Amino acid sequence: MLDTSIKEQLQIIFQPLEHEYILHAIYQPQHEKAQELVDFLKDIAESSKKITCEFIETKENKLDFQLYKNGINTGINFRGIPNGHEFTSLLLAILNADGKGKNLPDQVISDRIQALKGPITLQTYVSLTCTNCPDVVQALNIIALLNKNITHEMIDGALFEDEVKALNIQGVPTVLGNGKQLHVGRGELGELLEKLENTFGSEEQKKTDLIIRNYDVLVLGGGPAGASAAIYSARKGLRVAIVAERTGGQLKETVGIENMISIPQTTGTQLADALKSHITQYPIDLYENRKIIKAELSNREKVIDTASGERFISSCTIIATGASWRKLNIEGETEYIGKGVAFCPHCDGPFYKEKHVAVVGGGNSGVEAAIDLAGICSKVTLFEFLDTLKADQVLQDKARSMPNIEIFVSSQTTKVLGDGNKVTGIRVKDRNTNEEKDYDLDGIFVQIGLAANSAPFREQLEVTSIGEIKIDANCRTGISGVYAAGDVSNVPFKQIVIAMGEGAKAALSAFEDLIHGKFK
Repeated sequence: MLDTSIKEQLQIIFQPLEHEYILHAIYQPQHEKAQELVDFLKDIAESSKKITCEFIETKENKLDFQLYKNGINTGINFRGIPNGHEFTSLLLAILNADGKGKNLPDQVISDRIQALKGPITLQTYVSLTCTNCPDVVQALNIIALLNKNITHEMIDGALFEDEVKALNIQGVPTVLGNGKQLHVGRGELGELLEKLENTFGSEEQKKTDLIIRNYDVLVLGGGPAGASAAIYSARKGLRVAIVAERTGGQLKETVGIENMISIPQTTGTQLADALKSHITQYPIDLYENRKIIKAELSNREKVIDTASGERFISSCTIIATGASWRKLNIEGETEYIGKGVAFCPHCDGPFYKEKHVAVVGGGNSGVEAAIDLAGICSKVTLFEFLDTLKADQVLQDKARSMPNIEIFVSSQTTKVLGDGNKVTGIRVKDRNTNEEKDYDLDGIFVQIGLAANSAPFREQLEVTSIGEIKIDANCRTGISGVYAAGDVSNVPFKQIVIAMGEGAKAALSAFEDLIHGKFK
């Protein structure tokens, strides 16, 4: 099933394995994918003497396998065949079980995982074409590995459609915790861990002193701006750390990138991995899965506290926390996220095959989403708040040429309608007449742009009306020793290449201020 080149790569990847692993499969021989599963697992096992397979046939509708380490169940299960984007999830599960892989958390996060109260049974329904699903699967696999009271199962929704329908799943990844919906959509280890702590609680950990870490430059955020700022600072010989929820930032949500100068085509995931690889080439301390809960920026020493019980102190701080997809903030939106309200047409579009959906937003992302969905859905209705679409003309022309796309401008979305289980429609007000109308449909894709991730800093720094941190031409804020770069700032045009340049500029400004003693 796997081609020769992939098998050769697997031999190299698994060569360092120290423990014995079993891929323990239980399957129904009559299942249409049974032989594919058998061949797939045999190919994996042939790549290393440390990996073997066990096959058990059953009359039940089963097609799954569990990962055993030294004869003991790791708590990781795959229901379906983890190829496509989930192929990496299987490889990392084996490497992580062996104590290897750059995605393993540090001791602070590991202690929080081990303190979670069990038993917890986690199930993640995925699509093998979803680019957001692997991050969630891999994070929950790590949690299962580190806490013996937790198990995690990846489920290919396409193979178990009856379950998907019964659970009314309309978006991936969808995570269930002990049978109840816990999470929908993209997510990182830190976010998922916090949800598990809030839902199931944690054992009281031995109280320790506050962990204090000191640096010359502290970079907040691990996206293009943050990575650039950290690398430029490290090259100046400064002690540098990155504190971030995830390396890559918004890149993880981007499918195709074709405007990175000198790189004709790449993906968000590939570029995020490249950023992390570049960061590791320098003496930069990377603290991922951290959530900032407090910032004290007015004094000579800047102080940042995280939810993990750490305090970071630095001479200067570069804020590069980026931005997040904006929500409509209307009645019904939060209630129906994952039940008809979605943000990623690439991941969740297939759930609406031959159905009627709405796209809210007439910028490039909104019109692109409408065009993509029109190839899947029976009808796409696009609503734009302004009097005209904001998308590039070539996209507008393409959308208007498609017979199953209808476009309404001067339209304000006021309410998401549903029956308690799923979306049934959307309420929209005509801004010219103030008349409201209900549209019956099956799903709503929100594409209304980005909101700056500046909340922890807004009380101390000057921001725009939409929360962007105000900076001068050198990325300096109104507080000495504090800089901002990328999408969190008011720099015009939110582009990857611009964010990288702004990160470099912020780092050079910080270095210049340090050596000239400009800090008060």
